[in-house]
Amino acid sequence: MSMSPFSLLVLLHAALTAAAPARRATNGYAPITTTCPSTQLVRQADGISSAEASYIAQRYQKASQALDSWLKSVDESFETGQGHWGDWHGQHSKRQWTEWWQQQGRAPVIALTSSGGGYRAQLTGGGVIKGFDSREAPETGVSGLYQALTYQAGLSGGSWLLSSIAGNDYPTISSIQTNLWETALQNSLLVPQILVSQQARPIYNTVQADVQAKAAAGFEPSIVDPWGRLLSYGLLYGADGGVQDTMSSIASGSNFTSYNAPYPIITALGSDLSINGVCIPQPNATQYEFHPYEFGSWDTGVDAFVLSEYLGTSFSAGKPTSNCITHYDQLGYVLGTSSNVFASACSAVPANMTAEATSLSLVENLAYLTAPGAPGIPEEALFGLFPNPFQNFPSSPHVSTQKTLELVDGGVGVAYQGNPIWPFLHRNIDVIIVNDNSADTVGNFPNGTEILHTYEAAVAAGLTTMPVIPSAETFVSKGLHQKPTFFGCNSDETATIIYIPNYNYTYPSGQPTSKIQYYKNETDGMVANGVQIANYGGKADWPLCLACGIMKKSGNTLPSGCSGCFEEYCYN
Repeated sequence: MSMSPFSLLVLLHAALTAAAPARRATNGYAPITTTCPSTQLVRQADGISSAEASYIAQRYQKASQALDSWLKSVDESFETGQGHWGDWHGQHSKRQWTEWWQQQGRAPVIALTSSGGGYRAQLTGGGVIKGFDSREAPETGVSGLYQALTYQAGLSGGSWLLSSIAGNDYPTISSIQTNLWETALQNSLLVPQILVSQQARPIYNTVQADVQAKAAAGFEPSIVDPWGRLLSYGLLYGADGGVQDTMSSIASGSNFTSYNAPYPIITALGSDLSINGVCIPQPNATQYEFHPYEFGSWDTGVDAFVLSEYLGTSFSAGKPTSNCITHYDQLGYVLGTSSNVFASACSAVPANMTAEATSLSLVENLAYLTAPGAPGIPEEALFGLFPNPFQNFPSSPHVSTQKTLELVDGGVGVAYQGNPIWPFLHRNIDVIIVNDNSADTVGNFPNGTEILHTYEAAVAAGLTTMPVIPSAETFVSKGLHQKPTFFGCNSDETATIIYIPNYNYTYPSGQPTSKIQYYKNETDGMVANGVQIANYGGKADWPLCLACGIMKKSGNTLPSGCSGCFEEYCYN
C-alpha cells in the first residue's frame, strides 16, 4: 500500500486524537535533566574524537583480520597486512595516507553506505548486508566482507536499516527479518486501517503521551516526534518501540564494546530557515552526522561537535548555560530526523480546533498533531528540532546565533544527496562501498544523479577525497546504473568508491518510496534480491573483482585475474 507523507500525517492525527486520554509513557520519552560533567562537551572539528579514534583502532584490528580471511577465501594469492591503525587518524592528505598505507602493507579501511529510499532502501540494503555477512547461510562469494568493515553510514531509509542493526546490538539481517520486519511491515502502523484499529490503540496512547511529555519538559515537539516513534515500533526490539534507545546508548551494546561492529553514522541536512528564511536545503547545505559519541558537522561555518549524550543541553561558547540534558538523542528521533521529508511543505500551519479527524485538512492536521489546542504552528515545527549546541561557538559562525538547529532528510533539497558519503570524505577511508537504492527514475531505480551531486558538492567544498563521478547521462548510456562500478581506481588522491546500485535480479525491487506496507513475501523477496545485488546476481568473476577493487591501491601484488577485472569495472 502506498500513500504520501502528508496523507500519512492526517492518519497520525486521527490515531493520536482518537486515542484514550493521554498517560505518561511507561519507560519515558521526554529529555532528562542531569548534572553536567566537568569534561569538555563541545569541541572544534579538528579530527575525529579520541573516543572514536580509540574505537576505530580496536575495530580496525578485527576488520583487517576478517578482510584477510575473506580475501584468502576468494584467492589464496591475495596479500594483505594487518598493521596498526596507529596515529594516522588526524588531518593528512589522501596521498600521504595512501603512501603510508602502501609502505606499511596495511589492510584498507573500508566503509559501507546505505542510501535513502524508505522501506525499499531498508529492505534492499538489508539484503546487501545479508549477502556480505559471514554469519548468514547459505554463504555467497562475498560472505565475510561485512566483518571487514570499519565504518557504516545510513541516511533516511538507510538510517532505518542502520538503526535497526545498531540499535538492536548488531543481530543478523535474517534474525531481524524473521523476528521483527516481516510482522512489523505487514502490520505497518503507517497503514490507515491498521493505525486507527482497536488493536493499535495502546501504541497510539503511548505515542500521544510521549509527545506531550516532551512538551511538558520544555522542548518543542515537531512532526518528527510521532513519525520517529511509530517507525521505531517496526525497527527496534526495546519496550514501547525502543523508547529508551538513544544514539549514545549504542556504545554500551555488547557487540560494540567488543569491537565486533563497524562504527555507525547517521546523516541529515541543516536548513537555513532561521538564518535567511530559506527552507529547502541548498547545494551548500550543512551536512550533520549523528554517531554514538558525537553529533556535529565538519562543514565550514559549523566545524564543531558535541557529545551525543548531551544533545538538548543549552550551550554558549561551548559551555552549558545551566544543567545538562540527556536522552534528547533518542534513536527514533534521530532516524525520524534523517528521514524527515515533511519540512518540504515550507509554510506555517494554521489550526482547526476540531478534533474530528475526518474534517481536518492537511494543514489543520499538522497543526493539531504538533500542538493540540494551539492557534497554529510555525514553519520550523516541520523540522527535526535540536537545541543548538554551537551557539556563540568560535568555529561556528554560520549557526552561532541560531537557538535551534532545524534538520531534514539528507535526500531532499536543491542538490539532494541520497548516499551518506559525506562523513567519509572527512576521514581517512580507503574504500567506500556505496549501495545506492535511490529512486531517480520513473521505475524507482538510481541513475547516478545523487552520487554526482555529492561529487559536485565535494568539489565546491575543496574536498579532494571524492573521486570523479560522471553525469547521469553517462551513467545510463554506459549502463553504470545497473551494475557495480569502481570509481577512483587510478588516483592516489581519492578514495576508491565501489558503487553497487539497486537492480531487480530476482524481485521487482523498484518499489516506490511511498510504499508503506510490505507483506511477508514482499519483505522476503526484497531482502533476497538485495543478497543478489551484493553478489552481482551470482556473476562468476564478481568476488575476485570486488576483492581486486578493494585492494587495488594497497601496493601489494595482486592475483593475475585482477587486470581483467579493472578493465571491466574501473571507470576511467
